Amino acid sequence: MRTEFRTLTGETRFEIEKQKGSRFLGCATPVRDEEEAKRYLDAVRAEFHDARHHCWAWRLAPDGEPWRYSDDGEPSGSAGRPILQQLEGADVSGAMVVVVRWFGGTKLGVGGLVRAYGAAAREVLEAAEIRTVIRTRRVRFAYPYDCEGAVQGLLSATGLAPVASAYGAACELAFDVPLPQVERFVAEFVDRTAGRGEATVDPE
Repeated sequence: MRTEFRTLTGETRFEIEKQKGSRFLGCATPVRDEEEAKRYLDAVRAEFHDARHHCWAWRLAPDGEPWRYSDDGEPSGSAGRPILQQLEGADVSGAMVVVVRWFGGTKLGVGGLVRAYGAAAREVLEAAEIRTVIRTRRVRFAYPYDCEGAVQGLLSATGLAPVASAYGAACELAFDVPLPQVERFVAEFVDRTAGRGEATVDPE
């Protein structure tokens, strides 16, 4: 499993040069799930309702799955797949690209469409600002109050800060821990609390 991935910081648009009169506008945005991707596609379709095609692809997980694409009425394999290939080539996840086409009156052929849709997707991704995200796992600690000093020493050594806390019969803290550090962080906690603390790692 990859411990980090590249994604977009926000929406970006880029229109390439006309291809035999047809316009191709690339629209790229970060998306967290399929529902968010559908909402973005609906918004682009509504904004550019005068266009003939709204072809798209999205890629959610950095490990490759899931992904989807659509030719939206263009010849099979001429639009959605080239867009997805640009997302894969840029190694961008959690993102969607929609390429809007206004037909210029001259058919481009399958090869011409592949090049045009691929170019629009490539250019909008090159124009986009990309950030690297460190993948984390939620880790929860519960421990008696007299272990507080030991736990604070652990946090000082690792530089991790809790994202949630509760104080009742015991101290309860939650952390978002980078994947490569999870096992060692839990082991250190158990060691420093002499086994009196309980650590729980949330599933993916």
